[in-house]
Amino acid sequence: MYSPYLDSVLLIWAYMTLFFLFAWWKRDNSIVDVGWGLGFVLIAWYLHYQFPYSWSELPALLVSLWGGRLALYIGGRKAREGKEDWRYAKWREEWGRWALPRSYLQVFMLQGFFMWVVALPLMQRPGPDTLRWYQWVGGLIWIAGFLWEAISDWQLQRFKARPGSKGKIMTEGLWRLSRHPNYFGEIVLWWGLWLLLLPCGNWYISLASPLVVTWLLTRVSGVPMLEKKYEGRPDFEAYKKNTPALAPDLRKLFEKSG
Repeated sequence: MYSPYLDSVLLIWAYMTLFFLFAWWKRDNSIVDVGWGLGFVLIAWYLHYQFPYSWSELPALLVSLWGGRLALYIGGRKAREGKEDWRYAKWREEWGRWALPRSYLQVFMLQGFFMWVVALPLMQRPGPDTLRWYQWVGGLIWIAGFLWEAISDWQLQRFKARPGSKGKIMTEGLWRLSRHPNYFGEIVLWWGLWLLLLPCGNWYISLASPLVVTWLLTRVSGVPMLEKKYEGRPDFEAYKKNTPALAPDLRKLFEKSG
């Protein structure tokens, strides 16, 4: 036990290395997506037991709820599809004989680095003895983001399970309000967690967490990657024209669904 920062580095390195070995044995790097949420659960509870304060179990419980649900959702999707996610399969093919080292460094270690950055609010110590009013606001924001993401994923899963839905664009429910409601919920919940943990340790360090989540999902691996996959399709272009990418257009709640 050294410090929350260093201990988390070592924990994440060991965790992601084990996941890499399992993924290489299975020849499926997309297993890392299942491990993403569970990694935060491991970090949160380790920090709670090794560096406790009066309510440090609260963020651990919230992260467990989020990470556990995400792992079950992605794991269930992988079990149904029975193959490596198209993005990782594409990279494996492009990397050729360098697939092993590049998988370890560019998939598992890179995600481990981002895991450490996103988990920064959980590492902040010490915490105040009691919750302040704005922390309750942060908790409510977290709940709203969690529910938005969970409902979006559930709606998408139900849509994909329908006969004849393969290849079609989901435009119902929360997906009617924005093109990526699950990513919107994810961003919101991390900003909520940051606000909840604001008086703990150094807020300006933990601010990197929601900023990086927002950047990753809006500029790197989230929205841009999926938009590129579907761009040029007439149905998607029509959907894109009338539906915002991330923040929901709440005015549509008062319109009749077409």
